[in-house]
Amino acid sequence: MLGIGNLAKLVFGTPNDRKVKAARPIVAQVNALEPKFKDMSDADLIGKTRELQGRAQSGENLDTLLPEAFANCREAARRALGLRAFDTQLLGGIFLHQGNIAEMKTGEGKTLVATFPAYLNALAGKGVHVVTVNDYLAKRDAHWMGKVFAQLGMTTGVVYPFQDDAEKHAAYRADVTYATNNELGFDYLRDNMKGSIDQMVQRGHFFAIVDEVDSILIDEARTPLIISGPSQDRSELYKALDHYIPQLSEEHYKLDEKSRNATFTEDGNEFLEQILQKAGVLPEGQTLYDPESTTIVHHVNQALRAHKLFQRDQHYIVRDDEIVLIDEFTGRMMAGRRLSDGLHQAIEAKEGVKIQPENVTLASVTFQNYFRLYAKLSGMTGTAATEAEEFAEIYKLGVVEVPTNRPVQRIDEHDRVYRTAAEKYTAVIEAIKEAQERGQPLLVGTTSIEKSEMLSQMLKQAGIPHNVLNAREHEREAQIVADAGKMGAVTIATNMAGRGTDIQLGGNVEMKVMEELAKNPEAHPDEVRAQVEAEVEAAKKKVQAAGGLFVLATERHESRRIDNQLRGRSGRQGDPGRSLFFLSLEDDLMRIFGSERLDKVLSTLGMKEGEAIVHPWVNKSLERAQAKVEGRNFDIRKQLLKFDDVMNDQRKAIFSQRLEIMQTEEVGEITRDMRDQVIEDLIDEHLPPRSYAEQWNTAGLKAQLIEKLNMDLPVADWAAEDGVDHETMKERIEQAVDAYMDQKAEQFGPENMRQIEKQILLQQIDGKWREHLVTLEHLRSVVGFRGYAQRDPLSEYKTEGFQLFENMLDGLRVDVTQQLARIRPLTDEEREQMIRDYQAQQAQTERAMQPEHEEADGGEATSRAPGFDENDPSTWGNPSRNDPCPCGSGEKFKHCHGRLA
Repeated sequence: MLGIGNLAKLVFGTPNDRKVKAARPIVAQVNALEPKFKDMSDADLIGKTRELQGRAQSGENLDTLLPEAFANCREAARRALGLRAFDTQLLGGIFLHQGNIAEMKTGEGKTLVATFPAYLNALAGKGVHVVTVNDYLAKRDAHWMGKVFAQLGMTTGVVYPFQDDAEKHAAYRADVTYATNNELGFDYLRDNMKGSIDQMVQRGHFFAIVDEVDSILIDEARTPLIISGPSQDRSELYKALDHYIPQLSEEHYKLDEKSRNATFTEDGNEFLEQILQKAGVLPEGQTLYDPESTTIVHHVNQALRAHKLFQRDQHYIVRDDEIVLIDEFTGRMMAGRRLSDGLHQAIEAKEGVKIQPENVTLASVTFQNYFRLYAKLSGMTGTAATEAEEFAEIYKLGVVEVPTNRPVQRIDEHDRVYRTAAEKYTAVIEAIKEAQERGQPLLVGTTSIEKSEMLSQMLKQAGIPHNVLNAREHEREAQIVADAGKMGAVTIATNMAGRGTDIQLGGNVEMKVMEELAKNPEAHPDEVRAQVEAEVEAAKKKVQAAGGLFVLATERHESRRIDNQLRGRSGRQGDPGRSLFFLSLEDDLMRIFGSERLDKVLSTLGMKEGEAIVHPWVNKSLERAQAKVEGRNFDIRKQLLKFDDVMNDQRKAIFSQRLEIMQTEEVGEITRDMRDQVIEDLIDEHLPPRSYAEQWNTAGLKAQLIEKLNMDLPVADWAAEDGVDHETMKERIEQAVDAYMDQKAEQFGPENMRQIEKQILLQQIDGKWREHLVTLEHLRSVVGFRGYAQRDPLSEYKTEGFQLFENMLDGLRVDVTQQLARIRPLTDEEREQMIRDYQAQQAQTERAMQPEHEEADGGEATSRAPGFDENDPSTWGNPSRNDPCPCGSGEKFKHCHGRLA
């Protein structure tokens, strides 16, 4: 019997059904225009783009342009790539344009779908960002889909790390820009550290389409993006503390795997105190509870976490004497990414690699707050429905499930649960053997590098040929994924999110064509393609007959989404397929989340070794456990966001103020207001209003005016005059200071003074903001303890954070005023000395950055021409103006023998 909710759905349809139904007439409009656009020439397609751009930029609503824009884009894609978008792809494009998340199954062509809303929104001329999970995909998609945009007369850019500034600037000026979430966030932070508008690369945040939106906006949202600079070196302390952690026994600490936390017990604290005092790390008579021990306690806690919570080959790998983190969701290496608060250094000490110095934060932003900058945001993924609540609450994004082009034929079997891991892996090997004998390709999912390599070892012992796809094999990633659909192929993967290459039954035509052409460059590409397509089609039929791709997972992940991503690799575009999860009571998820009851049930049933329990109830209870973990992770991210929102309001205020200063020609008004406020504060402090002249502290005021305004004024004499009150003193001081600053402006010249004021303002804002970030970090780390005093940590953080922000602004006013009051024009001698010092410093830097030339047998540098004589300029050829001078002075050529008269 149907429940009331299900009965209502049968009558009225689900909200998702209604959204899809409402979009279908728009698809029909696009289809009706298709014959007209097919008859247009290439030049006509570009002409149509120019017409649509004119209409969009004169104010016409993009929704009214959608049918024509989509029809134009579909035709361009057909000509440029040979791909005609299905109706379901147009549906996905419509939902993206409307600012939704389009949930589309694997193999439905999301990369092409993004071109439709990107093209439509780029008509407004404000730039569209297409966001991918890694640099490889950003470059691949920009090159691939760039052909479509070029066919439409639009430009495409791609942003990647360590890119040349001019190239990056041009990429952001393109109509459509492909980039990773990390690079977009870092460029936003870097832009707000620049000194002038023309150095900034981003041009606003109009519309973003986020590919693998769940990975970027949810999985990666736990940790903020941070630009940092080095602080003091504490490597010896890390090494010293790391030495004592292995001496701890189990009663010395508590592990909470659910919240991924490790804490010392009272016994542990006492034990540590004793050994640290004996070693001289903790001074005699000082306990771990004393305020002076805060730094040691912090680092000891991080050392404990490094040893007990972070496992090699699961959370990180050691490569080239360096700790490289592994993304738990994608299984990829995160080169350059470091854990904060000394945790990364603690892991470096544990593994005995070189300890890099800790960093201090110069700028930071969370992905939540970065992506909320966009006027319109959308995203696409194969798995978003399980996180719909979070997308709605944090980003105001709806999730729409887009129907597949062909019905899904994959069979999802119930999980098999074994008592022990050994029994489970024995069953896994057997299942792999059976499938391989049938010729069915297998994708075997594991949760860590360690487990993927352990399973690989077992398969080698069983004589089963296979490929391993994990962070160590990332260079071969595309090739391994392309081969995974071949007859009898076995592929072990740590994670399949955002791989960017489809597993195609029978093999990947494009990859095979490239391979054949590489082997035989003389062959005709069309002939090779025809032969490869015929071979792959024949192989595909055999694989389909064997049951299609078999996804065999060896464990459940704590997120249902990751499991669904793995499952979704099978059954693309209506192909047959099968998925099955093998579990044991020793798996992390089962062990941490309630396997005791299940263990009792299995014992009661009297199960023999090697037997598995298979029942829908098991699936349900596991999904409930996963939902609990997802809910807890959502709460963590929500809490992180609440705290970051406090900083975000301040960040937006500071960044907008910086932008305003850079855009304003004349900042004299700002510095004058700051100066007047400083004077007012000084007078209020030393000559309180409504007080008698005898109560005034004129000596203190005089000293402060000398320190903060570089002026020695006769304030005591003025105060002694009859009829002089608070306001009169303020006016006289302001007039004297204004005259002094006007005189200074004349000495420098108006234009120079404007530049000086602007630079000092920006430098002081940046310096104060950095200090403020460090202070907020410290406040954040201790404010949680306020909960023990029955005070809400978040409210305390908001109140104190606002007070700190006000203090920062007060300090900013004083420092800007003080610095401007003390500047003076350089003498000719000082200026010449400064230029000489600068040139010497530049030459030293250049030399340090120059690759060393290998010396040839005759002692001459190999890069020099025959007959070269450093004393004879006629033998030097034509050196570049920025090259080191051939005379050997160490200076640039333009500053030495190439100096212009």
